[in-house]
Amino acid sequence: MKLEEYRGVWTLGEQRDGRIHTVSYELLAWGRSLADKLGVELATVILGHNLADQVQELIYRGADKVYVVDHPALAHFSVDPYARVLTALVREYRPEIFIASATTTGRTIMPVLAAKLRTGLTADCTGLDVDVESRQLLQTRPAIGGNVMATIITPNHRPAMATVRPKSRRPLPRDASRKGEIIFKRFDEKMFESRTRRLGFIRDETAESPVQDADVVVAGGKGLKDGRNFDMLFELAELLGGAVGASRMAVDMGWIPYSHQIGLSGKTVTPRLYLAIGISGAVQHLAGMSSSEVIVAINKDPDANIFKVSDFGIIGDLFEIVPLLIKRLREIKGKEGEGK
Repeated sequence: MKLEEYRGVWTLGEQRDGRIHTVSYELLAWGRSLADKLGVELATVILGHNLADQVQELIYRGADKVYVVDHPALAHFSVDPYARVLTALVREYRPEIFIASATTTGRTIMPVLAAKLRTGLTADCTGLDVDVESRQLLQTRPAIGGNVMATIITPNHRPAMATVRPKSRRPLPRDASRKGEIIFKRFDEKMFESRTRRLGFIRDETAESPVQDADVVVAGGKGLKDGRNFDMLFELAELLGGAVGASRMAVDMGWIPYSHQIGLSGKTVTPRLYLAIGISGAVQHLAGMSSSEVIVAINKDPDANIFKVSDFGIIGDLFEIVPLLIKRLREIKGKEGEGK
């Protein structure tokens, strides 16, 4: 393998139920930064069915090229055909960097692809950069329970591969004036064969909405003192049209399921409004929410670390403040209802 034969940055686009998913645009923001530093093209590869009328959006969001593989067998994610097609594309075009989102799809397909290509993969990165002189991808991720941030490189093999956390970067602004190339690739039917068959899909109904997709997140921590006190956070989140999050401590205590956990060992969120209630602000938690547009913290400890990243801080007893917020929001909702 000659490293100099590999050029370009690739991202793996994703589609769900026939629609391009927003993680595809987040990845393009990561990829655009890397490609511009290296002075190379940024390409996205996306697999699915009946996506032709949507792929131009990937150009508008930062891609220079889009490789599209359209086939009924790719309508839903399946490891066998995805792995074959992606392996063939990488071997044909030889990108030096290939990144995907750390979604179920990315975490499943990228290790298989790395094994087939005999290259390295760093999973669940929180940061990506490049050393321009050596052209090495600098892959940063938490280690040792989140207490250390490690930077990893793939010095001897290509492409350098990584998955990055969803919501760890905002998509680039849509630019309808951008021009790019869309390439539809065709493969032999054998490429789309699979050893598995999709029987159905059962959606997780334990949360009213995925916390990583919410515009408003109301998160609770150890300061709530008891899992039953999360009920008022769910009420507050409902009034605000948001979702409920939690610190690792609250999850470890069994107060709320892991699907609500925010931080290095949980979800990364970037909502328009983040309410941190009874959360001290451990560095692991901050890594999962500090990119929120507006952060409001409620904590009785004036020295709590959460106040260092907050736009607004309320020092006081959450058991007095939160009920007042709920009461006031109910009054506002009531007046809005009367005005209809």
